[in-house]
Amino acid sequence: MQHKITREYEKKMSEISPFELKNILIELADESARKSTHIMLNAGRGNPNWISTVPREAFFLLGQFGLEESARSTEFSEGMVGIAGVPDKKRIASRFTQFLVKHAGSPGMALLKDTYDYLVNEKGIDENDLVYEWAEGVIGDQYPVPDRILKYTEVLVEDYLKQELCNNRPPKGRFDLFATEGGTAAMCYIFDSLQQNFLLNRGDKIVLFAPVFTPYIEIPEQARYLFDVTEIHACKMTHEGYHTWQYQEKDLDVLKDPAVKAAFLVNPSNPPSYGLTPELMQRIVDIVRHDNPNLMIITDDVYATYIPDFRSIMAELPENTLCVYSFSKYFGATGWRLAVIALHENNIYDRMIKELPAERQEQLKKRYSSLFLHPEKIRFIDRMVADSRQVALNHTAGLSLPQQTQMALFASFSLLDHENAYKKKMQQVIHDRLHTLWENTGFVLLDDPLRAGYYSEIDMLVWAKKFYGDGFVEYLQENYEPVDVVFRLAQETSLVLLNGGGFDAPEWSIRCSLANLKREDYVRIGQGIASILHSYAAKWKESLEK
Repeated sequence: MQHKITREYEKKMSEISPFELKNILIELADESARKSTHIMLNAGRGNPNWISTVPREAFFLLGQFGLEESARSTEFSEGMVGIAGVPDKKRIASRFTQFLVKHAGSPGMALLKDTYDYLVNEKGIDENDLVYEWAEGVIGDQYPVPDRILKYTEVLVEDYLKQELCNNRPPKGRFDLFATEGGTAAMCYIFDSLQQNFLLNRGDKIVLFAPVFTPYIEIPEQARYLFDVTEIHACKMTHEGYHTWQYQEKDLDVLKDPAVKAAFLVNPSNPPSYGLTPELMQRIVDIVRHDNPNLMIITDDVYATYIPDFRSIMAELPENTLCVYSFSKYFGATGWRLAVIALHENNIYDRMIKELPAERQEQLKKRYSSLFLHPEKIRFIDRMVADSRQVALNHTAGLSLPQQTQMALFASFSLLDHENAYKKKMQQVIHDRLHTLWENTGFVLLDDPLRAGYYSEIDMLVWAKKFYGDGFVEYLQENYEPVDVVFRLAQETSLVLLNGGGFDAPEWSIRCSLANLKREDYVRIGQGIASILHSYAAKWKESLEK
């Protein structure tokens, strides 16, 4: 497909989602590669190019056990081919321990055994209940019960979140979890249930922490929501003119207004990939406690594991926070669609529903009346589960059993990795790629312990000014659209990066994923970014000579 790239065309393209623009850039980069010796490199998506193997080995080994248990049924043993029964709970734990002995040394066996020991010995869980959940889970023969999340999957994942998102210092009490089909489903369910339960109504004021993952920008603009959106921008810079990708503390004061019902943030951020500073976190805590105690905070913490000693706002303000966590970016599992919504057992959402006007209460009783004799007692997190299936299909709600079983094994793998060997390796891989990219741009990358590095946001105007001065910056702004950078990268170097403006980042910034290409590929990407900047400068100098 041929595209005539004019400034007017670029201006129109800057208005669509960067993930939709990506498809056009891929076509341009692919066409460029066919006409040259380049190989097209796509650094536009965050899908990692690694997988975590041990939890998958444990899953497949557990699958063998599940099939063996199913084959024990005698009902289908004669004259039937390819048919088995379902697992039998009676003495299933004893058969499981025998299975582990039989498969000693097999890939995944150690994780299964250690997870079993952790839950039975440290958590005091009934061994037959546990193994029966696993056997049914891995073969997927039942609807999810409980529908919100399986009982022992929740134990493991809650412990995992307390370790990774609360830095092993969780608040008192329990977090209830809802297992969802990836973080995208979690976002949809949250927006929907907040509105269905009159916690967020059409036209309500919300705050977005920008830059931000594009659906958080696009969903509030849909006709069913039309929220009144205020953005807080991570525009703080050093005295030398470098981005810190942090927020001005004074800008957080917008949250003091009780009319602001909700705040949405991605932490660490996407695309800059930085965690909130402790000072900003404390400022938010103070505002909620003293000025806006009913502020609903929705935090998406998918990149948390890439910052050492990360601590989520869910650990500091558990009563106010709905936390979304996805397993995809850490374990190389985007295709598994595994995420959870976490909500503390003591939370403002349940309280605010109880305080709704009588008319609203009656509407909600009618909505959820098919589920429970006293629908007013249904907690918000369980309402999300019902809403995810339009309430009427609540009996078939829930994430599939095999998905939840793999999720549990991902969680236990990290819980039992006491040396954090996997985490350290993942952080090293990302940081090596990040430094390779920046070293080949010739730009300066500041040290920052709060940088996750899963993505890198590069503001081209910062470097235009550093290398060539304010006159060159003015030339760029007057003669080119900000998305021209990503178009030229695709056309001239066969590289696909996304425009930062689509994430409400600085218009002239570009977003590069550090997750989906080899380290050596970032040499070429860094050099390509630098070459585009310097080619603009060459044209600028030519214009000065005329």
